[in-house]
Amino acid sequence: MAKERTSYSMPEINPDFGAGSAGQAAEPHPAGRIRHGLSVQSIRALAFTTWWFMVVPTIHTTQLLGSPLYLINRDYFYAYMALTKQSFGIFITTITAWFSPTRVRVSGDKSVRGQLHQTADGRLQTDFPERLIMIANHQIYTDWLYLWWVAYTNSMHGHVYIILKESLKYVPIVGPGMMFYGFVFMARHWAKDKPRLQHRLQLLNKGSHGGPLSGSKNLDPMWFLIFPEGTNLSANTQGRSQKWADKTGVKNLRHALLPRSTGLQFVLAQLQGTVDWVYDCTVAYEGIPRGKYGQDLFTLRSTYFQGRPPKSVNMYWRRFATSSIPIDDPKDFENWLMQRWREKDDLMEHYVQHGRFPADDGEDTKTTTEGSESSKGAGFIDTEVKLAHWYEVGQMFIVLAAFALLFNILAKIWNIVLYGNMVGYG
Repeated sequence: MAKERTSYSMPEINPDFGAGSAGQAAEPHPAGRIRHGLSVQSIRALAFTTWWFMVVPTIHTTQLLGSPLYLINRDYFYAYMALTKQSFGIFITTITAWFSPTRVRVSGDKSVRGQLHQTADGRLQTDFPERLIMIANHQIYTDWLYLWWVAYTNSMHGHVYIILKESLKYVPIVGPGMMFYGFVFMARHWAKDKPRLQHRLQLLNKGSHGGPLSGSKNLDPMWFLIFPEGTNLSANTQGRSQKWADKTGVKNLRHALLPRSTGLQFVLAQLQGTVDWVYDCTVAYEGIPRGKYGQDLFTLRSTYFQGRPPKSVNMYWRRFATSSIPIDDPKDFENWLMQRWREKDDLMEHYVQHGRFPADDGEDTKTTTEGSESSKGAGFIDTEVKLAHWYEVGQMFIVLAAFALLFNILAKIWNIVLYGNMVGYG
């Protein structure tokens, strides 16, 4: 029996600020030539950094101002933190839309028929459930940004939960902010990580809060994102995947890493009975040559500063009922997950050969007591990462602005009480 490996994913920050890393593919770059010279790159880097330090500390300050709600009213505390999480989802959407405009092509199989839509103005709109487990292959460091944007298209960007590398917990502002969000920090030592993960999952499994943003069912909304490969695809990790394949006597994958079963099985077991669906997204980036790796091509500098983001991000969606997954048998579950990843590898091969994933455009008709209902496959949805409304940007600042206004009014009142006039306020 093949030995199981721990399964959880840690979105990482790419420390490489260069155009690539050792062994990167030679020109032509899949996104074309560098669009901005060094001077413009410097300006874009300055703008990027300025926007980051305008928004992220603002969101964290907003979290701190609302933290006393935990002692006063838990319903309003969790609603408030979901609002700040929405703000971060809006922030990362603006980062992509403004600094690396990206075309996104979305399709799926018949299992998500009727759940992928395109609005009149061309935006993606998804109709996934309020509670689900989301799994995906891990191509580059920023995969999770695009998946959080998908949550935004479903109005679920305030209810995303991610597993992170433990060291991120100690990053100033960012780490404490993620702790407020209820993200799970892992050290990659299962004996140490299991109780942490179990604690968070128990809260998600039993959490039921009223008030705003509490969802329509008895349990809190939750999109729990996990990458079963455990890390992103690279020459180094593909080498480790090949060694594991040789050791266990299985065939390695061409376009993904062999998945790890233990963590995902644990998540499913803990949430059993409260989550009906596992949503699987296969992600591919246009133009990556066979045998090359996206992390070497789409770095922070090339994507956001040089004007060379992926020409397109391609997503293929499908879903699986949790009732059909052999959660209680480790070996059967390992085989189930491996089969899903071999299908995913075939989907990636299809993309490499044809430049796009398959698409479902069929139609189902159901007869109900109120008549017949039809659900149609979306075919290909060609869209881009952007906000639905420009004024949503204000959500990131409105709470802090309201506090500032309140403090200003209280200061004026205090001044009147003490001095009988508006000294210092003109």
